[in-house]
Amino acid sequence: MHRLKETNARQVGLEKHLQTSLNDIEKKAKYKKDHKFENLYRLLNKWNLGQSWQLINKRAAKGVDKISAKAFEANLPEELNLLEKELKKGTYRANLIRRTHISKSDGGQRPLGIPVVRDKLLQTTCSKILQAIYEPKFQDFRYGYRKGKGAKDAVKHLSKELNHGKYGYIVEADIKGYFQNINHDYLIAMLSNDIADKPFIRLIKKWLKAGIMTEENIIEKPQQGTPQGGVISPILANIYLHYILDQWFEKAVKKQLEGESMLLAYADDFVCAFRYRKDAERFMIALEKRFNKFGLELAKDKTKLIKFSRFSKERNGDFDFLGFTFNWRVSRKGKDIITHTTSKKRFQTSVQKIKQWIKENRNCRLRKLTDLLNIKLRGYYNYYGIMGNHKMLRKMDTIVKKLLYKWMNRRSQRRSFNWQEFNKKLRISYPLQKPFIESINRQMVFQM
Repeated sequence: MHRLKETNARQVGLEKHLQTSLNDIEKKAKYKKDHKFENLYRLLNKWNLGQSWQLINKRAAKGVDKISAKAFEANLPEELNLLEKELKKGTYRANLIRRTHISKSDGGQRPLGIPVVRDKLLQTTCSKILQAIYEPKFQDFRYGYRKGKGAKDAVKHLSKELNHGKYGYIVEADIKGYFQNINHDYLIAMLSNDIADKPFIRLIKKWLKAGIMTEENIIEKPQQGTPQGGVISPILANIYLHYILDQWFEKAVKKQLEGESMLLAYADDFVCAFRYRKDAERFMIALEKRFNKFGLELAKDKTKLIKFSRFSKERNGDFDFLGFTFNWRVSRKGKDIITHTTSKKRFQTSVQKIKQWIKENRNCRLRKLTDLLNIKLRGYYNYYGIMGNHKMLRKMDTIVKKLLYKWMNRRSQRRSFNWQEFNKKLRISYPLQKPFIESINRQMVFQM
């Protein structure tokens, strides 16, 4: 076998080599269901790690070592050589994970784990390998942390299923502290069911057991969980739920039901639909037992059974999923249709974030302020711009203009605009992004 020359061309060749290996892994996973993968650890060499560097978020927060991605990149060849040597000798050690918190839409705090850059790089390569193994195994109804399967796709999939299926009841479930309560032993057993490479499995164990540096500079040794925010955590979380929820629902639950049923999941958020109430009630009892067996707990105040049927003359309930509230409504043509509007909690959270952002940036020049604000609005309308959500989009548009008007007039003691002057400036000189609705054909959008 000819050695590749150490040129930029070599990098392309090695990228193809890694991708070829991943393609081979994916094919085996797809066509040889019982295959146990070996020789994965050998893919963790400096060349493949160098290719994974392109996927690292260079602006991400620093880990406990205070080394930024920019500083790491300045010595990238040396860092890759060192990392490869540690892996070959078995001396690699996972670094402490820095814990921080972000606000949740319900007012609580979500803990995030921030690894150091070198660990992020290695986890990125391992994540690509795990994705190649498990993508063919995952069910089509599992969304989140998967290529080409985003939250908006999940919302559309659920709407289509409920519109065309014979379902009358929804089980809306919530897992209490999912990422913090994943059982390490069960997770390793699941991975070992598909992977026979002990060094690769040991590497994942090191990340699961890595110490956590709290915001009070206290080191914690985790006995369970995988830090939300870690590079490898999303794929591990999907694998865990694949075995304890998705496979169980398809192979065990469905066989014992009398009517139609379906499950749709986005990461740890999921809903189940059933034709008959007694099926839904039996499932809720079995689900709690199933989760308890694997160290998980349902949040009882957020887990409920909802009547949701087009055929019912009684009043139907509604439910929230991924920021949308689902309802049955009668269209102008008299047809029963499902509508999804921005949920009240998510709407209020978005308003508060935009309000705070405008307040903090009100002293910028108006051109820069509106340009940056438009980026945020495009992202918001791109997600919530679904047919039937016109009212909530217009409401957001009105609120944003009022907030901008309010804080523009508080930049000094003198009032800068009256409402007519302000509207004229926005219309002519500094236009704000208008709400838009994505059509069924993704190449078209409808401005409102």
